Amino acid sequence: MSEILTKSRARNVFYGGSLFFVVVFVAMTVHSHRYIVETSTAGMPLTDEVRLGKHVWERASCINCHTLHGEGAYFAPEVGNVMTRWGVLDDPESAFEILNGWMQAQPSGIEGRRQMPFFDLTEEETRALAEFLRWADQTDTQNWPPNDAG
Repeated sequence: MSEILTKSRARNVFYGGSLFFVVVFVAMTVHSHRYIVETSTAGMPLTDEVRLGKHVWERASCINCHTLHGEGAYFAPEVGNVMTRWGVLDDPESAFEILNGWMQAQPSGIEGRRQMPFFDLTEEETRALAEFLRWADQTDTQNWPPNDAG
């Protein structure tokens, strides 16, 4: 014999199910909050120089050609780990010098090669961009995106 679902039983199923999923949601929120608070992804502090470098990155629209941690265009190399690839991650002065030399040499004038435009950045802006790229390189992305170039 099948039982009939009365209005009161249907209401109880609705309230019981709603309560169950609210409890699950709250438990997952608490778990996520603990995980996020206990897991730091920052490898170095977010300084004013890093912030300025981010503004330079955005103003120059670097993401239109480069990717940063897998986000952006794929016309030019990934720069999320460029300081590691250049071997200057722990040396701010060398990071600036290499980036400045690269920026000053653009466009290269080599026919048939992708060309980066010349950005007339001040020394302060180039230093800040180097610091931003060092900061981005030290961010724990939990191995995303996979990048074998370095």
